[in-house]
Amino acid sequence: MRRILPVLAADPELEVSLCLHENQRSLFKDSIGDIGVHYARFKDGFYRRLLWEQSVLPFTARRLKAEVTFSPANFGPLTAPGPIILLRNALAVADEDRRPMKRLYWAALTFMTRASLLTCRRAIAVSAYAREALTEGVARRVLDRVTVIHHGVDGMFAPPVPGYKRGDFLLCVGDIYIQKNLHNLVEALSRVRDVFPDISLKVAGSFVDEDYGARVRGMIESAGLGDHVEFLGHIAAGDLVDLYRNCALFVHPSTVETFGNPPVEAMACGAPVVSSNAAAMPEVLGDAALFFDPRDVGAMADSIILALKDDVLRTRLSQKSIERARNFSWEETGRRTAQVIKDCVR
Repeated sequence: MRRILPVLAADPELEVSLCLHENQRSLFKDSIGDIGVHYARFKDGFYRRLLWEQSVLPFTARRLKAEVTFSPANFGPLTAPGPIILLRNALAVADEDRRPMKRLYWAALTFMTRASLLTCRRAIAVSAYAREALTEGVARRVLDRVTVIHHGVDGMFAPPVPGYKRGDFLLCVGDIYIQKNLHNLVEALSRVRDVFPDISLKVAGSFVDEDYGARVRGMIESAGLGDHVEFLGHIAAGDLVDLYRNCALFVHPSTVETFGNPPVEAMACGAPVVSSNAAAMPEVLGDAALFFDPRDVGAMADSIILALKDDVLRTRLSQKSIERARNFSWEETGRRTAQVIKDCVR
């Protein structure tokens, strides 16, 4: 939302008001400009957010005389004027996670996604995969409301100068959940190091799922990889650019992904990409990646080893990455989103 907000605000046919939780102030401080902002103040959390969104937000939208209520999430306020939702969270994650509280969360998200799909005026899906997966079983008239609009990539993500020498580490970027499949990547790393003993792995992202994080850390210690896997935590965008430019390979092992911003950022920086062939990744990466089955540790390791062995292949993947990344623009994402909003009131 931060990336397209300036584009929406600049459209002369749109008058934009922004509703945020107070803990989002810093996230949007550089995007707001002259937009009117309305802050919600309550103790944050999924279920509290859900209650506020369904009870308070519709009244706020009507007080502002809004014709459209755009929620950049799978679900929005069911009774708000002109609801538009953004299909971006893959419900298939529920199949990956068997923990009772997590299954309760995914059940609630699934219910609200379905309810929002049935009541929204329009929906935007971040990929054709998201459109297909998140509308499975709905009536054709509902499916026809859904427009596919890919995410973009910031201009700061750009390739290095020609001849730039890359490092000797694998890079994985993304907040850490079970669907990110780090457990299989750790196992694959052990096999890769049998061939390339100097290779290491850097992971940029926060441990959002602490239980899963503990499981992955335990695997690393058991495999004797403690000195060869580095968790960097949350990394600012400017520092991510350096990581993308310096990595030997960018590895994306996710089993479930509706779009995947990090692979696009990596491509824009010219990183050779080795990726899961699941979900939206073939759609997003096209011919710019070497693909593997994310559930097959051997295939993952073999793909990484193949790319590390072959300088010509890595150079070709890097060139393909740069070319492919040119297809993604936040300006275009914002322009197309604005058109969906305007079509909603015509």
